[in-house]
Amino acid sequence: MTHFMQSGTEPDTFVLPSPGRASESFRPVLLDPARPADAATLAALRDSPLLREVHDRIEDQVAELVRALAPAEPFGPAALHRAVSEVTGGRAEAYGRWVWYPWSGRLVHVLPEEEFRLVRTDRNRGRITREQQRGLLRRRVGVIGLSVGSSAALTCAMEGVGGAFRLADFDRLSLSNLNRLRAGVHELGLEKTVLCARRLYELDPYLDVEIHREGVTEENIGAFFGAAEDGTDGADDGAGHGGDGSGAGSGIDVLIEECDTAWVKVAAREHARRHRVPVLMDTNDRGMLDIERYNTEPARPLFHGRIGDTTAADVRGLDRAGTVDFLLRVVDAQELSPAMADALPRIGRTLSSWPQLADGVMLGAALVTDAARRILLGEPLPSGRHRIDLDELVPARAPRPARHGAAL
Repeated sequence: MTHFMQSGTEPDTFVLPSPGRASESFRPVLLDPARPADAATLAALRDSPLLREVHDRIEDQVAELVRALAPAEPFGPAALHRAVSEVTGGRAEAYGRWVWYPWSGRLVHVLPEEEFRLVRTDRNRGRITREQQRGLLRRRVGVIGLSVGSSAALTCAMEGVGGAFRLADFDRLSLSNLNRLRAGVHELGLEKTVLCARRLYELDPYLDVEIHREGVTEENIGAFFGAAEDGTDGADDGAGHGGDGSGAGSGIDVLIEECDTAWVKVAAREHARRHRVPVLMDTNDRGMLDIERYNTEPARPLFHGRIGDTTAADVRGLDRAGTVDFLLRVVDAQELSPAMADALPRIGRTLSSWPQLADGVMLGAALVTDAARRILLGEPLPSGRHRIDLDELVPARAPRPARHGAAL
């Protein structure tokens, strides 16, 4: 479930975080200027050296809202101005919510949640109805592995496929990640969970985002799929605002699995099957998309049966060579692209890791988002493996054009 994050502690007890803690945060603070406590917090922020930028385009947003609600109305400048004033009650500065992003020092003025969502997803209409959009925003998406997975999470959020996200990764952003992961050099060393959560909240401050900074482990995998045992996982956002939102304890509705650790891949599917959660995976080679509908097929074998009866316990202690062999069974080595097949034996010798390109990652994010949307809307989408291989779909040699005037 999406939630409104209460931020209005009493003015005499609210303490702005130190610059260090603010720089480690990932969750924004939503402030309602109509509430005295939040108004006091806004005043404190405006006088604080932590505030670097105030971004207020609320009247433009209200104008978009007016047009979205009455698309057939030919608003002239004067009529539009009157409509905006009517919506805001003539006090635009007090309308909507103010969002403070501690990590960037930005204070941003946005529409209230329902109106914000209506306008932000308005261009989805014609493909996604408003009723369908509301249903999608009530769903929770789990993402494991945030190199490739971060693009999938962001694309889902852009499209409104999920109003809540649960993210897991133990790694930090490195320079070599920047060939496929949307980030800046000023964010090197940042936890990938924090980086992804920030991007999601900058897109939609009304999202509910939980993070598992240590990735998925034997101790927390149950909490990742369902209720947190102690309610504290991901609860401290680094800015001193505890609590993981009203959606805490809710199970995920779809899992996007994009990690390369054998135990996690198998254990995640074992739990998904137990909890009847569908799993999506893109492998970034030949546009391969895996769909495993454990929600409708609770007895379905893992990875379409490609690993037989292998369990998570069986792959726990695999070394690098064993992990590569396992992953080749999962993806079917005979179906790899020539480039990937050539690269695999060179990993650890002339290549430092798996080759991955940004275009493949972005394509995978699109494929996963499309599949997640269709599953969550209840559309018929069976389990299976599919390839959207651009080398085949857009071949290097174009077909020879027909001669002018030739018989058809």
